[in-house]
Amino acid sequence: MKDYIEERAVSIANYIIDCNATVRQTAKEFGISKSTAHKDVTERLMQINPALAKQARKVLDLNKSERHIRGGLATREKYLHQHEMGL
Repeated sequence: MKDYIEERAVSIANYIIDCNATVRQTAKEFGISKSTAHKDVTERLMQINPALAKQARKVLDLNKSERHIRGGLATREKYLHQHEMGL
């Protein structure tokens, strides 16, 4: 594996852990696709630093378990905003 990919995988994992970030947020921050961010953390990082990969995985699993709540809140915000605008 190329050095820059290993460095990126470690940087991504640290960002996810430090910021409690989602895959989408991480991908946007690093200018890569969601699938690349996910693959870096779940597959590539496991070969480089398994302990860090497990920590990042915990955050990703927590985010996945909470995503339906975030989606519901976003929808609620959308309709409250539309109601305020008189639509």
